[in-house]
Amino acid sequence: MVASSDVTSSAHRLVLWDIDQTLIDLRGAGKGWYRQVLADVTGRAMTRMPDFFGRTERAITAEVLTLHGVEPTEELIQRMWAGLAAVSEAALPELAERGLALPGAGTALAGVAARGGALQSLVTGNLREVAWHKLSAFGLHTHLDFEIGGYGHLSADRPDLVAYAVDRAHATHGTRFEPTSVVVIGDTPHDIDAARAHGAVAVGVATGRFDGDALREAGAQVVLRDLTDTDRVLAAVFG
Repeated sequence: MVASSDVTSSAHRLVLWDIDQTLIDLRGAGKGWYRQVLADVTGRAMTRMPDFFGRTERAITAEVLTLHGVEPTEELIQRMWAGLAAVSEAALPELAERGLALPGAGTALAGVAARGGALQSLVTGNLREVAWHKLSAFGLHTHLDFEIGGYGHLSADRPDLVAYAVDRAHATHGTRFEPTSVVVIGDTPHDIDAARAHGAVAVGVATGRFDGDALREAGAQVVLRDLTDTDRVLAAVFG
């Protein structure tokens, strides 16, 4: 799961991808997982569902517990996360049938890798284990360095995930990425806000709930309709 040394030694871009509605669409599987895990951990049935779009697992889990009258202690949050990792692993055989890799996702990741000069990882609200399960189900994991990603257990504030990923890239690979050499790609204003908070390049992909106008209004420097035009993806990353 670690990028090869020939890539990192020449990397001058750090590309941080969102997952859900940017690379894949699991058609609401995550909500079903939360429903199951809440019942398993607390014995309570899910009656209210928080907004998931662009938010981190730390924020979502705490809100799920609070909405159901349970104090979100760190112990309970950790138990919920262990459950989410387990149910996502159990769902692996059916993920590719239930959902889909969004158009162009595979070729975009491969295209950035083939171009050279970029280290690719993730900034996602998902837990690291869940991120691996989701992407490996569609064969989208091979060009990503999972060791340096910013994941949803780290903070309720998404900008913190970008800062963490940048620091990890430097610590792990010895490459210092200035803010303007960091590219954050996602489908929600939360992704755009996280990029801008770090001074990174914000690329919006209008494959989720938010259209191009909403992503531009949030501050995206580049907005893509989807990932099918690999040349446009490469221009956004390296331009």
